[in-house]
Amino acid sequence: MRLHIGALLTGLFVAGQAAAVPRQMENLGRGVVVVDMPDGDTFIGWRLLATDPEDITFNVYRATHGDTVRLNADPVGERTMLVAKASDPGVTSAYTVRPVIDGVEGPPSACYEHAAASTPRPYISIPLHRLPGARPNDASVGDLDGDGQYEIVLHMAGRGRDNSRPGVTEPPILDAYRLDGTMLWRIDLGINIREGAHYTQFMVYDLDGDGRAEVACKTADGSTDGVGNVIGDPDADHRAENGYILTGPEYLTVFDGLTGAALATTDYIPPRGNVADWGDDYGNRVDRFLACIAYLDGSRPSLVMCRGYCTRTVLAAWNWRDGELSHVWTFDSDDGAPGNEAYAGQGNHGLSVGDVDGDGRDEVVYGACVIDDDGTGLYSTGLGHGDAMHLSDLDPRRPGLEVFDIHEKPSHEHGIEFRDAGTGEIVWSRPAADVGRGMAMDLDPRHVGYECWASGRGLDGIYSAAGVLISDTKPRSCNMGIWWDGDTLRELLDHTTIDKWNWLDGSETTLLAASDYGCVSNNGSKGNPCLVADILGDWREEVIWRTEDNSELRVFTSTAPTDHRFYTLMHDPVYRLSVAWQNVSYNQPTQTGYYMGAEMSGQPHPDTTLAP
Repeated sequence: MRLHIGALLTGLFVAGQAAAVPRQMENLGRGVVVVDMPDGDTFIGWRLLATDPEDITFNVYRATHGDTVRLNADPVGERTMLVAKASDPGVTSAYTVRPVIDGVEGPPSACYEHAAASTPRPYISIPLHRLPGARPNDASVGDLDGDGQYEIVLHMAGRGRDNSRPGVTEPPILDAYRLDGTMLWRIDLGINIREGAHYTQFMVYDLDGDGRAEVACKTADGSTDGVGNVIGDPDADHRAENGYILTGPEYLTVFDGLTGAALATTDYIPPRGNVADWGDDYGNRVDRFLACIAYLDGSRPSLVMCRGYCTRTVLAAWNWRDGELSHVWTFDSDDGAPGNEAYAGQGNHGLSVGDVDGDGRDEVVYGACVIDDDGTGLYSTGLGHGDAMHLSDLDPRRPGLEVFDIHEKPSHEHGIEFRDAGTGEIVWSRPAADVGRGMAMDLDPRHVGYECWASGRGLDGIYSAAGVLISDTKPRSCNMGIWWDGDTLRELLDHTTIDKWNWLDGSETTLLAASDYGCVSNNGSKGNPCLVADILGDWREEVIWRTEDNSELRVFTSTAPTDHRFYTLMHDPVYRLSVAWQNVSYNQPTQTGYYMGAEMSGQPHPDTTLAP
């Protein structure tokens, strides 16, 4: 293993270091969700916020035919969900949730109008204004209009191509929808942005702290914003005959989340320059992009746009403040700075973000290397490229965060590796010839920490967080995870199925088959939904799939009772940022910045301040 020692010594985790100022997080509402259950009852879920007092309780009301009824006899304090007898079949009711603090009832949440369905269904339907031939693909969420509720930004994908293959593609489209189905805007990125998993990484986040999220992505000549304004030359066509786009200007644009209007456009950093400098001369590696949001100063979010990971690696950080887009720093593995060459070829088809060295500021975990908050290299393991990676407190017995990473066709003995996120020290590893996927989540309550497994020859079981083989049988899937059924163990999500792992006999029980409701997954063999995130109701995650005819999104939410009361996962900084980067390249599951599993002692409360 090659380790960049100079950076390592400056990145040692120091207990007690923390941000001097609180992190700015979203000012969310209660996210009330109401679902009819098969037995005729009604499930109501709502959010607990990280800023709520510990002793807060809630009253839940239903208004039908003008009559309002409180559904709970005593204020609800032990959970943030309620199962109530259904109202009249087919009748529209309005549900509200009111907090109770020190015996005083507060204002109601935003009213949720719920029309009881003739056939109970565990999802919310969002009809789409689709273009011919376009299909819903990756999605993200943000509070675009400042009302405390999430809206969806959806990548509508037409004919695409992988970077390794020639062919003309159709323009990528970004659409924005409220959860009630209202379409807010459409951004057409135009013919000079190629369609494919590696090209358009779009970030949805409140970058300036005004209470409304912006949208940021790479643009080009002919990109059209949500109000009809064209960026650059509207008549330019930079496509080569084989479909690759290797000439013409490249831009970075920040869009208004409410209107889709372009707020600022600048040159994309880094420019493609000499195509061959990225590892080939035909356009494969030069156009492999990643992106993320990181709190580089520990307090406010920055935008990080990236290019390259198989060879040359470049990350550029930006701030959007007071209507101005400013460049913060650039890290370039090929700029000649001493030690930077160790970071070339270490990236994955994805990344993670978190404070790995305990200084209160975020680092970018870029596969087998980490870039510090100031744009310098923290460490490089030298273990090379991989397709999947997980950052969290994977082993609560160890201080700080850990990384479980896999490596494609490694030339070393660390086919899968479990390492200290702040130093790069390998805690344990296993050899493998070729590893395509890897997963880390708590499946088995008999072992402390997250269980890990991977696809690859010689990797035929599940490993504990300590690296012990605890089962010769592993789940059939190694794809996505979701907190769904109400306990703190995580469930398996693959294509359109959510399964529960039975640790005693190594079998799986299907909890939800979204294909039964006409849904399909995205991205071919990757089998991803549009999004998995805690966007509604209690602390558990929702999952968004498209329908088979591409006419709507369906937002599925769990109606299983839970005895756990946690503040919304979206108020955990690491989790919230993992939702922002989930759409990037090969989609990876969310992770919390604390250990969430069978042995957890509770949620740590982040030091946060809420946007207006």
